[in-house]
Amino acid sequence: MTDPRKVQYEENKLAKRLRHQVGDAIADFNMIEEGDKVMVCLSGGKDSHSLLDLLITLKAKAPVKFELVAVNLDQKQPGFPARVLPEYLESRGVPFHIEEQDTYSTVKRVIPIGKTMCSLCSRLRRGILYRVAGELGATKIALGHHRDDVLATFFLNLFNGGKLKAMPAKLVSDDGRHTVIRPLVYVAEDDLVHALRLAGEPAAQGDRRAAARLAEGAPRPHRIDPAGADRRRAFASARPQAVRLRQPETFGGR
Repeated sequence: MTDPRKVQYEENKLAKRLRHQVGDAIADFNMIEEGDKVMVCLSGGKDSHSLLDLLITLKAKAPVKFELVAVNLDQKQPGFPARVLPEYLESRGVPFHIEEQDTYSTVKRVIPIGKTMCSLCSRLRRGILYRVAGELGATKIALGHHRDDVLATFFLNLFNGGKLKAMPAKLVSDDGRHTVIRPLVYVAEDDLVHALRLAGEPAAQGDRRAAARLAEGAPRPHRIDPAGADRRRAFASARPQAVRLRQPETFGGR
């Protein structure tokens, strides 16, 4: 029989680790500053759910004051449960905006059957989110990409494109009007799945592979050796020119 005290201890330890990793990323890359209005992009999956939850927690403890607004882009994909996110956000008391744009029909019309739609869909989505950020007065756009996404992008660029380039933790748009941040850049995907499952969130099923590994009794997510912190920062900052390393500063959630 599982000891409830041990379960609670493990839950608290995981929650603390996630807060620290997100706080470290925000401090290392100066992601959030005094007076920022952070637009958190919600897809309905585990990553964006976790991002919003962690930012809500850190907002109460952060040394700077900032606002949060959640935004979901309803791309009119068949079977998308339109009421789930609004009901969830209302229950959390988070200001939100649902943007309805039928990009699904556009992509289906333009991309031949059998070809990948990801590239065009991503470009359309990015343009819409930039526009919405301007309309809402958001100074930062927060995306839910985690450490595994950064590593996958790094190796895809390395082996398929011959480039030393990763998904940046902080990115300023070409016109300088928008700043994109990825506060989960130090967080392992399995940790996100495990935390959401413990919290009973349905979004924990957003990644079936990670959920299956946990359900099959795979080793529980473990903390990365602190000596690897510089390596994580290096991957998140990788460019052809150089790798930037920065010393952490204090942010909320310590």
